[in-house]
Amino acid sequence: MAASVTTFNIDIPRWDQNTFMGRVKHFFNVTDPRTLLVSEHELDSAKALVETCRAGIVPPGTNQEQLFYAKKLYDSAFHPDSGEKMNLIGRMSFQVPGGMAITGCMLQFYRTVPAVVFWQWVNQSFNAIVNYTNRNAASPISLKQIGVAYFTATSTALATAVGLNLYTKRAPSLVARWVPFAAVAAANCVNIPLMRQQELINGITVTDENDNPLGKSKRAAIKGITQVVVSRVAMAAPGMILLPIIMERLEKYPFMKVSSSRSIP
Repeated sequence: MAASVTTFNIDIPRWDQNTFMGRVKHFFNVTDPRTLLVSEHELDSAKALVETCRAGIVPPGTNQEQLFYAKKLYDSAFHPDSGEKMNLIGRMSFQVPGGMAITGCMLQFYRTVPAVVFWQWVNQSFNAIVNYTNRNAASPISLKQIGVAYFTATSTALATAVGLNLYTKRAPSLVARWVPFAAVAAANCVNIPLMRQQELINGITVTDENDNPLGKSKRAAIKGITQVVVSRVAMAAPGMILLPIIMERLEKYPFMKVSSSRSIP
């Protein structure tokens, strides 16, 4: 049976992006961690279906729900510029489970210098992979620039964490619990601009409403990267600022003291 021709635009988001809830639904759809469990074969099939739909042709019997799901898998695993399959750790769908695990470890193991060094290194390595995986394909970055960005961000995070950790030895315990957040915030201010420095140097391509290129803009690059830095710090803030406050208060209750004493060998 021959493939059918369709006028369905698969690149239009499923939900209205002019409303807040529409953008929220689209965000959760693309970052759904369950897509990490999908096989490589299914991902490749989803990409093939998206590409054929873009060409105006779809296999017979394919319904709209299947097209939406294929686009969801495509957006979760393939780079929006190059179309290349992204590594699993760098995908946005891995950010919630991966970020939660690393953040939990940074908040738990903050008392000793070796633990601080190790988990800050793990976090910055994770961030470097994410930033490289989601880089602007139109502004390639060399391995040397990647190495400098990684080394600088890691050094900044370690210097901030270890320095503040030593400085807050005599400070209230709550202040010490906030050291990981300070280190993460400082590193993001260094890592992201360095990892995307080509965009700052050469500008990014600006297009009209029909995706026709109008030229390159450094101002747009600065604005975009600044928003990324602010959003990364803001995303880390609730967990890394509020959780220490909650734990500080919970540890005053008898049941927490009993639990803590039982965990000590």
